[in-house]
Amino acid sequence: MLIATWNVNSIRTRLSQIIDWINQVNPDILCLQETKVVDDNFPVEPFEKLGYSLEVYGQKSYNGVAIISKIKPENVKKGFKDCTDSNQNSEIFLDQKRLISADINGIKIINVYVPNGSSLESSKFEYKINWLNCLSSFLDEQEKKGELICLMGDFNVAPSYLDIHDPKKYEGGIMASEIERNALNNVLKKRLIDSFRIFEQNTGHWSWWDYRNNAFELNKGWRIDHIYISKELTSKLKSCVIDCLPRGNLRPSDHAPVMIELNLNDINEDFFEDEDNFFEI
Repeated sequence: MLIATWNVNSIRTRLSQIIDWINQVNPDILCLQETKVVDDNFPVEPFEKLGYSLEVYGQKSYNGVAIISKIKPENVKKGFKDCTDSNQNSEIFLDQKRLISADINGIKIINVYVPNGSSLESSKFEYKINWLNCLSSFLDEQEKKGELICLMGDFNVAPSYLDIHDPKKYEGGIMASEIERNALNNVLKKRLIDSFRIFEQNTGHWSWWDYRNNAFELNKGWRIDHIYISKELTSKLKSCVIDCLPRGNLRPSDHAPVMIELNLNDINEDFFEDEDNFFEI
């Protein structure tokens, strides 16, 4: 199963590029961020013609997430559900459409667009950290249910200095602060593994390049788009790659797609037949 994530920075502006990419790559599941369109105006038909089901959660001009899948998603949830962190009121996050989840082929697919935060001195930064804390509580609830999880999207956080083209220049700043990294680690809690780092330990691999200052042409990028999977799925992981080619398109998104391939043959037998294994479908 090929699973991909892509911040497309406007579904309507990049629609032809996305359809071309799907025709080339043929993903089973594609999670999109920054769709920037209300649900009623999402261009559903081009994807349905290719045999995909869609679940969308959007708003006008900002944010927005979608799950596009060959297998019809089940148990679709939009926004935070079961967020029981007593320090967080998930109601404050309803205005911004940043999370959608669904069950597909025995895996909980969670698609997120984490707030950027603007700057460490901004009220938007506090919102970002609170949002990540609520995401952590949301995942706690999924873990209690024994879910196999694939968490992906634009996290607006570079996990380490390896994920920034000039780490000294940006050290301690937005998307590279210790506060953000700690908040991200609190989401993962070592229960979820960075798929990309299973295969590649070196720096020099980016998923986002600023539109300004010829960043893409000079390869001055960041790795802020991630796919995290449950530890129990790592033996099924065949690859994780960043497809930089679409970033070279005319009028591209500033992000590149990231994708993993999972071998899910006999997943039920591997994970669920052992009576001591608490995972259930």
